[in-house]
Amino acid sequence: MDVFKLLTRSAKASHTTPRQTLPSSGEASNPQLFGYTAEQEGQPNLQLGRKRKREEDSVKEAITIPKELDFFGEAFHHKNDGAQVGKNQGSRGANGNSQDGESTQDKYGAGKRMVEGLVERLSEDECKRVLRIHKLKITVLEDFHTEKEKDLIGKKSKKRKKTEEKLQGPPAKKAKSQLYPQPLTAFEQLRSRYAISKRLAENLEAQGYTVPTEVQLGGLPLLLGARDAQVGDQQNGEGNGYGKQGQDLDLLAVAPTGSGKTVTFLVPVLNALIGEIKSSTREMDGATGIGPRAIIIAPTKELAAQIANESRKLTLGTTVKTALMKKGMEVVDRSGEEMTNNHAEDERRNDTSEEDDHSVNELKATGSTRKERRKRKQAEIVKAAILVATPLALLNVLKKHSGETTPLPTVRYLILDEADVLLDPLFRDQTLSIWNACTHPSLRVSLWSATMGSNIEELAISTINNRWHSLVSSYPVPLPPRVPLIRLVVGLKDSAIPNVTHKLVYAATEQGKLLALRQLLHPTSMPSIDTTPTLRPPFLIFTQTIPRAMALHSELLYDIPPEAGGSARIAVLHAGLPSMARDSVMTRFRRGEVWVLITTDLLARGVDFRGLNGVVNYDVPNSAAAYVHRVGRTGRAGREGGVAVTLYTTEDIPYIKNVANVIRASEKLQGKAEGDAKKWLLDALPTPSKRDRQKLKQRGVEARRPGKAADAKTKARTRISTKSGWEKRMENNRRGAIAGSRMRKKVNEEGVKGGGSESEFEGFAD
Repeated sequence: MDVFKLLTRSAKASHTTPRQTLPSSGEASNPQLFGYTAEQEGQPNLQLGRKRKREEDSVKEAITIPKELDFFGEAFHHKNDGAQVGKNQGSRGANGNSQDGESTQDKYGAGKRMVEGLVERLSEDECKRVLRIHKLKITVLEDFHTEKEKDLIGKKSKKRKKTEEKLQGPPAKKAKSQLYPQPLTAFEQLRSRYAISKRLAENLEAQGYTVPTEVQLGGLPLLLGARDAQVGDQQNGEGNGYGKQGQDLDLLAVAPTGSGKTVTFLVPVLNALIGEIKSSTREMDGATGIGPRAIIIAPTKELAAQIANESRKLTLGTTVKTALMKKGMEVVDRSGEEMTNNHAEDERRNDTSEEDDHSVNELKATGSTRKERRKRKQAEIVKAAILVATPLALLNVLKKHSGETTPLPTVRYLILDEADVLLDPLFRDQTLSIWNACTHPSLRVSLWSATMGSNIEELAISTINNRWHSLVSSYPVPLPPRVPLIRLVVGLKDSAIPNVTHKLVYAATEQGKLLALRQLLHPTSMPSIDTTPTLRPPFLIFTQTIPRAMALHSELLYDIPPEAGGSARIAVLHAGLPSMARDSVMTRFRRGEVWVLITTDLLARGVDFRGLNGVVNYDVPNSAAAYVHRVGRTGRAGREGGVAVTLYTTEDIPYIKNVANVIRASEKLQGKAEGDAKKWLLDALPTPSKRDRQKLKQRGVEARRPGKAADAKTKARTRISTKSGWEKRMENNRRGAIAGSRMRKKVNEEGVKGGGSESEFEGFAD
């Protein structure tokens, strides 16, 4: 008996690498990023600090809230009088089982309580507690004044204003009104409380939506309506109006990446459109003619295609259709314009010469007429209720004929996904042109992103106000009352998700970054006591420019041996590729055929890769917001184990503090005292000026821009490739020949064929 083997059985740990939980392992049991554990259930004030207590005390002060948003006022209770249903009717949940007289409790204390067929509402204190636990803050952004109040404020003279300032001092900062709607603690409440479409509820259940994330917990009650629907009437689609039509408000939502924002803005719109089609309210609200009812704008084709795909899943079996904007589509019915243009063309053709007569005779000989040719050239009109598009593609269609933006009177819902990019100078003019083209008086706008600066909020408020004033002056009939603009914030604004491990690696030079990246591709298999998660494929690699992405792809093309799949396991994706090639790469990556995908910021926003294990920032992001969105491709929907590695060189040192601050904020959310962004590092890094940050955001690091290097020495230092393509190809062939020779020798000597190991991934073999 081996005594040493017996002793090692009782040792603390063996020299084996512990199994790591990866995002690709499967669905997370709880997609929520914030909350509390079972040990904290009886301690609701455990996470309250002094600042939070001061905020609660300030909330208790009397704040004027609009009547339509006062969820606990007398008007609300009056609305719910007489809404109870007889015991003999009972109620049915999302699964169709009778729940009459049943009373259960979830972890919030009142999630599924049923009283005589109605879901009992949480009290105001319970709502505050649930929203505070999940780090949700809902605020009324826009300051409402009546027209008379605005006129009185505008008529004050400058002298009077100065006198008032001297007597009263500087004006105090006005506290914004906070809202505490009923939180959505389970997706099955969508049917019982808000009376959404039965088919829509079944599609949500089929897609596996059971536990709502934070943005769904607070956003869906706001958009679907704050009041309970009558359970007795939900079978025939009727109710008190709020469950069917939703709450009249504009929303600005800031939530972490991968938190379910797409479902949050899709469900209310789909439910409203299903209800409108059933009740034939298309002509009742003044929206006549052919055209989409809802428009969703996304900055990239990949994100637009993803949103359209999710919408089609949720509308399966309903009459609501979703269309993705493509070339050759027509959004507005231009039959009247085309008739006028055709008439003018006919008059012009009547005055033609013999050359034109010859062309007409040629058309007659081929059996083709002008009418048939115009019919072939006429674009297909979008008949879908929901249109998903990028801003440039949609604007080109709206300006195709006259050069001016054609109005969209049928659009009732406008959704801006990744709104901070759409309202950035790159897309701002295009987005605002589409926004102002939506001339429906009851247009509802919602803006969604993981990062939202104060300048975007101010731009949204000013755009809403300017559009409203222009409608008031031009609309022939009185318009309905204005709706409030609400801001929903989950967690900390502009912060990375807390379930991802962040790493900052100083590589000094471009050659050092290549060495560090190859070490990630070929990690050591030696036992280590380090418990830090390591990077496992599949993962993304982000570069600053398209040429750098192509150069890095060429450099790493032969790093994966044929036994592991060879060069087919690595791919590059950027805006310079044709649409078909981009779609092919995305499909292969989602199927698992591609393990390493090199890309630019094209895939940094919105695209959902649920099984992505990590992200490598080969080049430092242009801003803190870009870093938040890049690392948000992993760790989605509450999945643990994602890794984000950022490589930086000497040229990046003036700008890396923005990334380090985001990492530090994320580590604080995780509860880490000190992680990868240590205090000495933050103190040592220089703070970039505002001008430097703006320049970096617009142009990136100057040394890495193509053709911007000062001399040949700088070009050599910032170049990714170290060998020519011919040298790398010959080296790869030589390596393959040696590996084949060894394999043949092994087969001849042992008589067995080599096979792959079933052990845990330890890097690609050399």
